[in-house]
Amino acid sequence: MPKLRIVIADDHELIRRGLRSILQAEPDWEVVAEASDGREAVRKVEELKPDVVVIDLSMPELNGLTATKQILQTRPKTEVVLLTMHHSEQTISEVLQTGARGYVLKSDAGRDLVTAVRAVSNHTSYFTPQVADLVLRGYLNGNGPMQSVSQKARLTPREREIIQLLAEGKTNKEVATILFISTKTAEAHRVNINRKLGLHSVSDLVRYALRNGIVTI
Repeated sequence: MPKLRIVIADDHELIRRGLRSILQAEPDWEVVAEASDGREAVRKVEELKPDVVVIDLSMPELNGLTATKQILQTRPKTEVVLLTMHHSEQTISEVLQTGARGYVLKSDAGRDLVTAVRAVSNHTSYFTPQVADLVLRGYLNGNGPMQSVSQKARLTPREREIIQLLAEGKTNKEVATILFISTKTAEAHRVNINRKLGLHSVSDLVRYALRNGIVTI
């Protein structure tokens, strides 16, 4: 029987090493690649077509939410487990909207990661117990799958990419180069983002990105 093929994405080498150790302890699993940012994770998935991706929510260049959306658009049969330190209702809602079936808190990874990967590999969902409680509470309170309508949720995937890159200190020209668009298009996106979110300066944009988990310190 072929091994379950897994890609790991996290910007910290030590964490990637720990995740690899946990996952490769399973005899029928194989970690076929590692990625240190979301954009690299998308490329590795397109190239290697793994069964499962274990990806950190907060990464440079392209965060885990946006990377997951891109991965599932091109590889809908690949399952995703998102790793995060956060379990707010807003974050959970956004994860559910990406189509990822797995959500594991980093603090629970040693205990829950293998169970989560095994679940999603069988095309069923797995949420860390604390997260499952919040999801259930949302349903019981009549909030459906906790789909809150927020400014961040109304942003397009491309706008989220641009916010992250700008908040990380990239210029309009650098954004254009990374995204393979013209500088004029990057500038137009920036103007539209500022108008949509009511932002007036780079510091406003950075504060918005930090407050909404698009970038982390």
